[in-house]
Amino acid sequence: MSNIPIIVWFRRDLRTADNPALFEAAKTGAPILPLFIDEEDLGRPLGAASKVWLHHSLKALKDDLGDLVIRRGKASAVIDALIEETGAIDIYWNRRYQKADRDRDGAIMDAYKFKPVEVNSFNGNLLSEPWEIKTKSGTKNGQGYYKVFTPYWRAAREQMFVAEPMARPNFKLFKKMPSSLSVDDLGLLPDSPDWASKMMDDWTMGEAGAVEALEDFLDGPIASYASDRDRPDKPQGTSRLSPHLAFGEISPRQIWHAVKNRDVDGGKFLSEIGWREFSYALLYYNPDLATKSFRPEYDAFPWVKNDDALHAWQMGQTGYPFVDAGMRQLWETGYQHNRVRMITASFLIKHLMINWREGERWFWDCLFDADPANNAASWQWVAGSGADASPYFRIFNPYSQGEKFDKNGDYVRKWVPELSELPNKFIHRPWEAPKSVLEDAGVTLGKSYPKPIVDHKAARERALSAYKELKNAST
Repeated sequence: MSNIPIIVWFRRDLRTADNPALFEAAKTGAPILPLFIDEEDLGRPLGAASKVWLHHSLKALKDDLGDLVIRRGKASAVIDALIEETGAIDIYWNRRYQKADRDRDGAIMDAYKFKPVEVNSFNGNLLSEPWEIKTKSGTKNGQGYYKVFTPYWRAAREQMFVAEPMARPNFKLFKKMPSSLSVDDLGLLPDSPDWASKMMDDWTMGEAGAVEALEDFLDGPIASYASDRDRPDKPQGTSRLSPHLAFGEISPRQIWHAVKNRDVDGGKFLSEIGWREFSYALLYYNPDLATKSFRPEYDAFPWVKNDDALHAWQMGQTGYPFVDAGMRQLWETGYQHNRVRMITASFLIKHLMINWREGERWFWDCLFDADPANNAASWQWVAGSGADASPYFRIFNPYSQGEKFDKNGDYVRKWVPELSELPNKFIHRPWEAPKSVLEDAGVTLGKSYPKPIVDHKAARERALSAYKELKNAST
């Protein structure tokens, strides 16, 4: 029996430490057959930026493990074939939570229920399972989950037990590894044009990069996280762990205990991990969170279809420097600062009145850290159509937010260099600058930099009116 392998199926848990599936499989003493499947029936295909990250993360994982079998196809067919080829009688994986993925995993488990193949699943990606944090009324009819973050996180801290993370286990690989695709065979990288290479300088993909990022954050920036997290001009003020967490190169348990073991006030930072947990609970009970309004009455919102305005937003050409800086950062790096995400999302939804789904799709395609729960829940939060979205009518001012959180214009100057010579007074609202100031800075509004595509005051009043009408119609 010691020569019969256990298949450990890696999904969004691309690490060796605190990986329950790998840890428990290694405990048996059986050889390990690590597997990654490029699933043809994946519920929602990865966005372009996520594919780039996955490419590098898989290469790092293969190096860390010593080998990795990569196959393409329907997961059930791939696993059937591997069992036939290797004689494996056990499959271990860490659970995932999108409904299509859960259904597919459930079907695989059912298929082996009456066969000599055992399937073992574990929680390797969350502090607590989505169904574990219950309201006082319980989960009768599936309605007893929290729909507001603050009481959810209070209850979660009381109810959940966060076990110590598991060390990387000692394991032996199966000696007769079956045939495999290479990571390059998956075609995850763009080649014409190769827009991804320029993004690599700012990141180290893989488990080692995730651990390094966490250590760098804990060695200093976490102490001022509560204030600096809102400052995009201070990139060191955030952990930049989100892509690593999205691909499971590090676990939330590892982060949780690393913070708890330091003599720092990490409460605000850990509450961001809590928002991720909350988002997964929402996704679990609302499978269509990325496409369907959590609050059905918002389906009647008078969205505007304006392809030119949408494109201007996507390319950072709205005429509002703080918004444009954020959208260009996203386009060029696969990342956008969290404070700026709220501003850019608010601008699309409430200034341009463009459907939040368009923004969710764009972020899904462009973000390295695109997460099926976080992305959808956060976009709906801004739109007011989601859980915990009060006040639903909040409309962020796209230039006063810049003046507050990018006081000297450093963030705008980095990402909107055509405005770099403007004085601080006008960097966030160049349309107010005298002609002489614009000339001295080499700025020609409407040519070198666009004029605002909407007037803030008029757009704000239009959005408020639409929200008011929607509220009146639903009461």
